Amino acid sequence: MIHIKILGTGCTKCKLTEEAVRETIVKNNIEATVEKVEDIEKIMEYNVLSTPAVVVNEVVKIKGRVPTENEILAALD
Repeated sequence: MIHIKILGTGCTKCKLTEEAVRETIVKNNIEATVEKVEDIEKIMEYNVLSTPAVVVNEVVKIKGRVPTENEILAALD
């Protein structure tokens, strides 16, 4: 099971990233959990200075932008 965290304080880009990740895992039948992390202290633990960020199994894969479906799929590999 893949564990995905979306790091972001609730801005529009963060919401779009969460939507994109959820749509991608459903569309591609991927078994994954998605967690939204909005606590700034928890976000800082990942050394992320620009949000949104996508963390896959505790590794930061995408940061600072809304990813495309292909970028999300590549991050999950």
